[in-house]
Amino acid sequence: MSTKTKFKHKADKFDFVDRGADDSESSESEESVYSGLEEEPGTSEEDQSQHSDESDEEENDSSDDDEDDGSQDEEKGITLSTEQMNELSVGSDDEVNKQEFTRTVQSSNRRKQRPPGVKVADKPDEYDYDSSDEEDIRNTVGNVPLEWYKEYPHIGYDIEGNRLLKPQTGDQLDEFLNKMDNPNYWRTVTNKMTGQNVVLSKEDLSLIQNLQGSKHPDSSTENYEPWIDFFTHEKMIHPVTNHPQHKRSFIPSKWEKLKVGQMVHALKMGWMKPTKKQTEEEEEKNFYMLWKDDEESEITRKYRAHLPAPKMPLPGHAESYNPPPEYLLTKEEEEKWQNMEPEDRRMNFLPQKYSSLRLVPAYRRFINERFDRCLDLYLCPRKPKIKMNINPEDLIPKLPKPQDLQPFPTSQAIVFRGHSDIVRTISVDPTGQWLVSGSDDGTVRFWEVSTGRCMKTITMETTSSENSCIRSVAWNPHPDVSLVAVAMGQTVFLLNPGLGDKMLTSNTDNVLNSFTPTEEENTGRKSYVDWTSVDPADKNYENGFRLHLQHPKEVSQVTWHGRGDYFASVMPRGDSMSVLIHQLSRRRSQNPFSKSKGLVQCVLFHPVRPFLFVATQRYVRVYNLLKQELSKKLMSNCKWVSSMAVHAGGDNLIIGSYDCRLSWFDLDLSTKPYQTLRHHKRAVRAVNYHRKYPLFASASDDGTVIVCHGMVYNDLLKNPLIVPVKILKGHTISRDLGVLDCVFHPQQPWVFSCGADTTVRLFT
Repeated sequence: MSTKTKFKHKADKFDFVDRGADDSESSESEESVYSGLEEEPGTSEEDQSQHSDESDEEENDSSDDDEDDGSQDEEKGITLSTEQMNELSVGSDDEVNKQEFTRTVQSSNRRKQRPPGVKVADKPDEYDYDSSDEEDIRNTVGNVPLEWYKEYPHIGYDIEGNRLLKPQTGDQLDEFLNKMDNPNYWRTVTNKMTGQNVVLSKEDLSLIQNLQGSKHPDSSTENYEPWIDFFTHEKMIHPVTNHPQHKRSFIPSKWEKLKVGQMVHALKMGWMKPTKKQTEEEEEKNFYMLWKDDEESEITRKYRAHLPAPKMPLPGHAESYNPPPEYLLTKEEEEKWQNMEPEDRRMNFLPQKYSSLRLVPAYRRFINERFDRCLDLYLCPRKPKIKMNINPEDLIPKLPKPQDLQPFPTSQAIVFRGHSDIVRTISVDPTGQWLVSGSDDGTVRFWEVSTGRCMKTITMETTSSENSCIRSVAWNPHPDVSLVAVAMGQTVFLLNPGLGDKMLTSNTDNVLNSFTPTEEENTGRKSYVDWTSVDPADKNYENGFRLHLQHPKEVSQVTWHGRGDYFASVMPRGDSMSVLIHQLSRRRSQNPFSKSKGLVQCVLFHPVRPFLFVATQRYVRVYNLLKQELSKKLMSNCKWVSSMAVHAGGDNLIIGSYDCRLSWFDLDLSTKPYQTLRHHKRAVRAVNYHRKYPLFASASDDGTVIVCHGMVYNDLLKNPLIVPVKILKGHTISRDLGVLDCVFHPQQPWVFSCGADTTVRLFT
């Protein structure tokens, strides 16, 4: 098929063909049609793209010729193309002539194939819209390091093996002239692949500036779009999400709680301190020379570190030429002054009186004193001595006045007399109406608090005189049960005093009589204590005896749980059975420890949590009764623990010891004492907290009861405030013993105390 036929077939594809147009108007469109279809031998795409503009101009010029001239050029072009191509393919030096000849042949072929009067629609050139992101395709050396060609005049080789010469670069003088003359020099860069200079456009510069400023490369992109609140507080007909909230949104985070606890602990210990606000002077940056000290000369440094000599004291009235008469020495004083050694004299001169200044002679010892002064300045070393001007009152912590911390007991109100021997222990009922006391005379007395009358006296029956003293009494804290536990010898008695409301007394007896032992409890269990109930027909039943608990060793303390069903007994010599826990409703005893924990002094139940405090001679162990494990071990820092008490909140503990110390423990803060008080001069026998007021008291063998204000704040960042407010005196020391026990009234800020002087005293 001929070339004309091909062209006609292609032209029929377009719907918008204009048959009446001139040939000159369709030259550009025809070139785009055949730009990718015909290739002459010996030409490449690079040559065609480089000289596309020249070929367009030649086509426009040749379109104005006649048809006959075009046919002649076509014949010559066909004939010459065969001859010229054979000649040009031999050498590579005539490459430029080959390109010009090829363009002539292409233009003549297009004129031959173009039918007259036909205009083809404009078709875009496929190379004008090349979207390739590759490097400049003019350098075809491939993936070869350009460092290999640093010392060569060429930059690589093309596909035919011809060298690609580097563009000529001037010397430094040309570079300087280009820098001064070329206004675009500052934005001109060199392409490493081709070695040519490329002028950056405004878009390229803005892209580079955005990258250097850590911004989005495209400046038209908006980094901060306006916020669209999809989740609004208004109820929508079609909400974005309607799923129910997760369970974890209602439960406090466990890890946040632990983290906050650690931070609170660090704040209390002083490890973490809040950042102080800087003042305006601190915010201003003070610049100074870093190496100024090293640059200073020796003379300058000495002058800067100069210590001035001490000045001589100013002369007084005795050194005047006309001193007052009282400063003049008598003959006896003058003789005495002359007989003294020069070092012992108070003055190194004799005061003399002259009527006028012109009669004063020269001072004899002037040269000697000047010489001594020079020796002092030269030989005596001088050293800067830092003096701290501290007011001793500033070292004392500022505590609030006791008058601002009222109410607290201040004076003795009632003295309960009736015991004939040492009163070792006392306890108050939950209502605060009755008081029970136990003495070494073997009696338990019940007192009315408001009047001081002894309402009832119970004599405890014992088999031996050694165990006749009553070690501990404890009133049941449950308000609906009237029971008192009394520890004497190896037995713990449960008494119903029968005081107050008769309904309460009968209710207590009904609870005790309603117990029925089960078969499981009778068999298969080891009994640590023998439970014995008193027969109602017995005379002891009328005195108030209800239950007897026989222990294997001597019992030193009895304490109740807050709910009133459990109570614990302490046997210091019981080894592994030192502590026993008893349940009143089931009449069952159990031993929580399998091994001996040391010489147990006292035990206490936690007022809120299922914890048991066990105090030995030097340590206090906190046991979790539910998990049956040791929760904490407190270091008392004392030689022998005597007593302890737990705060009503359960987070603070005080311990009294026989070495005159009272230690306050913050259980959430540390295992060591938060504060240690040494107010007493002799052994501390008992400590106690008030249930409602921020008060605690300590009783000592020095015959005093010290009441302190102990405020525990709900804010964990605040430390407890401990202030001694009152020293209560009234007990007398007998047999080297003073106050043996102290208990607070459950409702009022009153404190009861008992001592070796056989009395019980109430301070209000």
